[in-house]
Amino acid sequence: MAETALIVGAGAGLSASLARLCAKEGMKIALAARNTDKLGALAAETGAQTKACDVADKDSVAALFSWLDGTMGTPDLVVFNPSKRARGPLVDLDPDEVLAATTVTCHGAFLVAQQAAKRMLAAGHGTILFTGASAGVKGYPQSAPFAMGKFGLRGLAQSMARELHPQNIHVGHFVIDGGIRTESDTREAPGENKLLDPEAIAETYLQFHRQPRSSWAWEIELRPWKEAF
Repeated sequence: MAETALIVGAGAGLSASLARLCAKEGMKIALAARNTDKLGALAAETGAQTKACDVADKDSVAALFSWLDGTMGTPDLVVFNPSKRARGPLVDLDPDEVLAATTVTCHGAFLVAQQAAKRMLAAGHGTILFTGASAGVKGYPQSAPFAMGKFGLRGLAQSMARELHPQNIHVGHFVIDGGIRTESDTREAPGENKLLDPEAIAETYLQFHRQPRSSWAWEIELRPWKEAF
């Protein structure tokens, strides 16, 4: 039976590369995003189904998984990509914008993970992957909300891994340490390799999903070979 994958926060870049790779591997795919209009071409290319979802809204997340129950069933793989930023000096930050940012990046991940875990525990298996950032291990100046959200995301993933790995639910957190290349990127010269290739990241996600249980990881850091760390 074909595996199923749910990509939350789908769009261009990493999510699109993941969807294409999963389709190539014969998986059935669901793509979730606040705005599904932008997903038409990708859905047509990968044979994916789409569903609107606001990860900041618990009812919207619950509706996403109820929809999955009636269409594709329990996903074998769930990938959480959404994040939201609020930048500026600490004393100038709008508290409401900070709350919105951390709600999407961290609490939204919890909502998705909780719904996924309930179903995967009943099924007896599954993989939940979180897209993190270097901001989740080191807080940068004038970027407190992003650090708060990504630190929280990493803590969620670590706690889940310790709780759920013994129950055959593989949990992974990916520290993406560097910029991800886009189709029309001007941040690097041809062959410079300063940016991460989204297709290469997707390959690592798939490898993580397929790790033997005797050697499960819970976290991997990915960076271009020229990135300082």
